[in-house]
Amino acid sequence: MDSLKTEIVVIGAGPGGYAAAFYAADLGKKVILIEREKRLGGVCLNRGCIPSKALLYATHQIVNARESAHRGITFAEPTMDLSKLRTWKDSVIEKLGGGVATLAKMRGVQVIQGRAYFEGSNKLRVETENGQQSVEYDKAILAVGSMAAMPKAFDLGNPRVMTSTEALQVEDIPENLLIVGGGYIGMELGFVYSALGSKVTVIEALDAILAGADPDLARPVVANAKKSFKEIRLKARVGKMSTAGKQIKVESEYNGEKMTELYDRVLVAVGRVPNSTDLGLENTKAELDEKGFVKVNHHQQTADPSIYAIGDIAGGILLAHKAHKEARIAVENIQGEDVVFENIIIPAVVFTDPELAWCGLTEAEAKAKGLKYEVAKFPWSASGRALSFDRTDGVTKMLIDPETDRILGVGICGAGAGELIAEATLGMEMGATAEDIALTVHAHPTLSETLMECAEAFYGHATHTIAKKKSAH
Repeated sequence: MDSLKTEIVVIGAGPGGYAAAFYAADLGKKVILIEREKRLGGVCLNRGCIPSKALLYATHQIVNARESAHRGITFAEPTMDLSKLRTWKDSVIEKLGGGVATLAKMRGVQVIQGRAYFEGSNKLRVETENGQQSVEYDKAILAVGSMAAMPKAFDLGNPRVMTSTEALQVEDIPENLLIVGGGYIGMELGFVYSALGSKVTVIEALDAILAGADPDLARPVVANAKKSFKEIRLKARVGKMSTAGKQIKVESEYNGEKMTELYDRVLVAVGRVPNSTDLGLENTKAELDEKGFVKVNHHQQTADPSIYAIGDIAGGILLAHKAHKEARIAVENIQGEDVVFENIIIPAVVFTDPELAWCGLTEAEAKAKGLKYEVAKFPWSASGRALSFDRTDGVTKMLIDPETDRILGVGICGAGAGELIAEATLGMEMGATAEDIALTVHAHPTLSETLMECAEAFYGHATHTIAKKKSAH
């Protein structure tokens, strides 16, 4: 078996992997990109970020139509053609996946479809449809991602018990849907199925929905979910599931009461686990932590000098744009530069209704670190733009250092928050103060003004709300 030789091999063609391969190729490196699936793009493009956002957009049109009656515009009750919806969603994925493949070809990146297995620190075996292929390399970048967690107690082998992967296929519209887990995946898909007509029940073991966000920012999401969903149960636990004909029998405990209920489908959204098994890492010096993530240093380098790891497999926050940034850092270090993943502002976005986004420190994190901070808020009920399209349920929030006026964190809940957070992220990366944001002219009427007026509120003179400067926490 003849070995292919390359300078850099990238394993996994998700948003971290293909970004690393493309950047390395742009810098003149010879690159091989290995991906198990036929379509490039990884979980994010094929079974995560992209299809979920497509479905959220499509189903939000149903909600918009229903909410237009008070404006004097009435539509007939929508009809669902799930086959056509799936075809449209899949066409979006196909276009993006095809685009990634074209970019790989244009850059001269050699793509191999198959399963990679480390035989040593500088050698891989790739199992392809045409047999085994050996690849020798100078440096490897591991970007194999993660998969949806499925606890053994819930793994019945029944297609009615789904992870996000199956839920995004929208095979049918279950009359009663149980979602186990009130994190961003469960809540996003809850809004999709609720808009389609399912009666959605969410069971969350913790005492809050979207626990990573500050409660005051998550509040508008929870309020809308309570209107859209059948029920949200906090501090509740699912003990056992079993097949009951064409339904799933679920035994749970809530408010000290044991319950047995039937659901047409169950979505298990309790987190993700790394794809770190069956890679042959035991044949290298790379190490795993107790949860199975690959250990890396601030250069994204593993304990094996020849192997780097980025994205979900490297742990931390499991976000595509974090993987993209790590890809750049890994490649630049391979190039001989001294670049580290430190003090980088990574925004988080939850595409619920309304959207929720934040960057920098949350208030809970600032408290835990014992930092002094002040809070400034601007309610969207005072935004002319928000009022013009009936989305005054939002809020913009800043955490500010009372001694330097530097922005410590920004949180936004409201329509389009995922787009608005970019200004805050850039501001924080540039070391902006609240005054910098307050003095920047923002177009009117736009939602971006909420950032400006939030900063103005810190100084006690926001135009469209009465603001009082608060004492430091």
